[in-house]
Amino acid sequence: MSSALTLGVEEELHLVDLKTRRLCARAPQVLAQLPDRNFKAELQRTTVEINTDVVHTLADLREELLNKRHQVIEAAASLGLGIAAVGIAPRSDFSDFELTASGRFARMQEQYRLLVDEQLICGLHIHAGVINRDLAVRISQEIEPDLPALLAISASSPYWNGDDTGYASMRSIIGARWPSSGSPGPVTSAAEYDEMLADLVASGVIGDKKMAYFDVRPSLSEPTVELRVCDSCPIIDDVVLIAGLFRAMVMAAEQDIETGFYHEQWSVPLYRAAMWQAARGGLSGNLLDSSPHPKPREAALVIRDLVRRRRPQLEVLGDWDEVFRLSEMALHRGNSADRQRAAFAEHGNLDDVMQLVIEETHSPASGPPPQTRPIPGYRVRAGDEAVLRTGEPKPTYRPILQWARNQSPEELRTLYKAKDKWEKEHGLMFGAGADATPYPVDLLPRIIHEHEWQKLAVGLTQRARALELFLRDVYGEQRALHDGIVPADQVTGIPGFRPEATRLPAGTLRAAIQGFDLVRNEFGGWRVLEDNLRCPSGLGYAINIREMIDQVVPDLPRPAGLLDSRLALDQLRDTVFAGLGPDGTAVLLSNGPPNKAWFEQQTLAERTGMLLAQANDLERSGARIVHRPTSRQVDVIYVRLDDQLIDERADDCREVGADILEVAAAGGVKLINAPGNGVGDDKAVYTFVPELIRYYLDERPLLESVPTYRPSDPAERRIVLERIGQLVTKPVSGFGGTGVMVGPSASAAEIAERRKAIAADPGSWVAQEVIALSTHPTFDDDGTHLHPRHVDLRAFVFLTGTEPDEAQLAHVAVTRAAPPGTMVVNSSQGGGAKDTWIVAGDVVAEERSQTGAACAA
Repeated sequence: MSSALTLGVEEELHLVDLKTRRLCARAPQVLAQLPDRNFKAELQRTTVEINTDVVHTLADLREELLNKRHQVIEAAASLGLGIAAVGIAPRSDFSDFELTASGRFARMQEQYRLLVDEQLICGLHIHAGVINRDLAVRISQEIEPDLPALLAISASSPYWNGDDTGYASMRSIIGARWPSSGSPGPVTSAAEYDEMLADLVASGVIGDKKMAYFDVRPSLSEPTVELRVCDSCPIIDDVVLIAGLFRAMVMAAEQDIETGFYHEQWSVPLYRAAMWQAARGGLSGNLLDSSPHPKPREAALVIRDLVRRRRPQLEVLGDWDEVFRLSEMALHRGNSADRQRAAFAEHGNLDDVMQLVIEETHSPASGPPPQTRPIPGYRVRAGDEAVLRTGEPKPTYRPILQWARNQSPEELRTLYKAKDKWEKEHGLMFGAGADATPYPVDLLPRIIHEHEWQKLAVGLTQRARALELFLRDVYGEQRALHDGIVPADQVTGIPGFRPEATRLPAGTLRAAIQGFDLVRNEFGGWRVLEDNLRCPSGLGYAINIREMIDQVVPDLPRPAGLLDSRLALDQLRDTVFAGLGPDGTAVLLSNGPPNKAWFEQQTLAERTGMLLAQANDLERSGARIVHRPTSRQVDVIYVRLDDQLIDERADDCREVGADILEVAAAGGVKLINAPGNGVGDDKAVYTFVPELIRYYLDERPLLESVPTYRPSDPAERRIVLERIGQLVTKPVSGFGGTGVMVGPSASAAEIAERRKAIAADPGSWVAQEVIALSTHPTFDDDGTHLHPRHVDLRAFVFLTGTEPDEAQLAHVAVTRAAPPGTMVVNSSQGGGAKDTWIVAGDVVAEERSQTGAACAA
């Protein structure tokens, strides 16, 4: 081997107006201040390209990049601009595109139209010198299996046209649309490669040989290999890391070719799949390993394996210590896509994201200095809501996590003892009778930001209105069944459908109080996991948890704009007593202490003016229901029973439930919630809710559901039975986490048993894709150390009708935390709870100006 293995970098940079945080098409004015040798125009006028000098060491490359960026920053600053080294500028949109004046670029726009107009993207290209072009062609083939890892490190383009795409590198997805992108396929020599390019040009599909946009390509004239897969990286040390790894990969391939060592190559479809996987998840998801028959593995493991395999070459090059250090730093802080999403989560403002990428691009090689110290011993997971990948608290959580850091272990134990004492004294219990236990509450609250709460409000009230209309329809005209929106056997043939519910008057409000379980994936997106339309619990627990936190830890720093959870009691009161005069009477009907939610029922009745009653306390008197202890006629019954209302009997065998239904059917009493609502929160019906929203409201669903399969459908049953070890399976009529099996965590015996059960009775089951639930810092059982625990959220919607202004999201929510090592959060399965701090300050609706002084004509 006699290759010099020199390095050179091309880095594309966005120009950003520092006032408006928008792209600015002033590249000609910036380039006029810079030497042509190292700075060039690109397709779009919002971009400039840096070309470093050829270097031999990573240290020299770092200095080159710092120097060249500094020159661009100075030139741009004179025009009120900054630079952003990311794949896509977070606040860019199609209207920002302006074509650079060039005959070649004009021809490209004429030929490729939208494909050119959407190229508001910036990439990182790295050149490594080799012996000759024949070797360059062969090396390009050899290193393909390791390219996805380099893309994952660089990924910096989660936003496109103002929206989160769900990808870590949307730039690579856009770039893959070119007809000459991806892998060139099996090519064995420079002559063969040149012939292929000549054929492509002759075909007219590409305009010239420079449009060979392959992920790795040999130079047209020089003996170099060019890496093209990566997004531009704001932190220079990430560029140095990728360059070091790429050069070592080139050296390893060169050594294998010289010694005749043969690697089994991936097929082009498999390579495309691996690149897609890297673009989708970046460092927060899985990557395909580089084996001939690759399997998905945690991204960090794949990166570390690549570094380990290339250690011999890195040591020869003198790069081992530096690349190892930089790789661990990159994994520690995550890629730019991770950091951008964390910045957006704080306030829901893309200006914050733009500011972040500008600061990182303008910063020293290692990036901006840390803002605070990491949490000792905290093992951060992708999607942690409170902690960055570096272990540093996110800005919103800094005050409360600093509070936690300031407490000694003994002080924390004392606080947990005080918590337990408060719960015992106030009866904050879960369960019934002798099985009742103190509700396990963590002292570290969860914060829901204002922008998130607003989105949940419009999405959940939309969903609640559609479900209410569905219930009215199911027990009325059944239009959705006749129109084929929901199969009739999925409704009338399930346990939740109750024939007695058809007796209630048309227009009856059936689900005035609805609960929704939501989860958040590792990218921060909310998904509705389950609907609860019968008697959703948690409201009273949430209010008491807040009062306990206020009294036990009054010095815990509160964020500005924190909603008072007690406001939810006013909302509940307004819902229950809607339409009643000042003398109206409402009753909360319970089966008493045996009910697991007895504590909550007592709280809600006492604090909203409802009478707490059991079957013995009610009787029929003509066309009304009477509360026997007070002799008052009852206008509203809030039903909170474990069993069906129609089966409710008094101790003297009076059929109280049947009497209530008969009176309700005649309009003599209103029921909250009505019997038969189980048809609306059936787990199989859940799969049709998006279609129900479109059908009843003629609106696009604003919140996504978790992808769910119905084994009752033969095609979906085959999928479920084949993939049962990869899915979450649950009984359609189950609740409280009973019967839930998380496939990836189950044993072979459990999987086999579940497969047998589903095959035998497919209609009784559903299966869902595993969502990697977000995590939140939670104190351990000793109350002294923080560990990440998976969490979900139960929110509530109150309805007084089906119009938008008759639905409101409750000003309280329950966060449930799973036990260590599981994702099942239900209290009956050992889960706990957290106070949920909802921040809801004033809404700023004024749209920012789309242009600024720096971009004026």
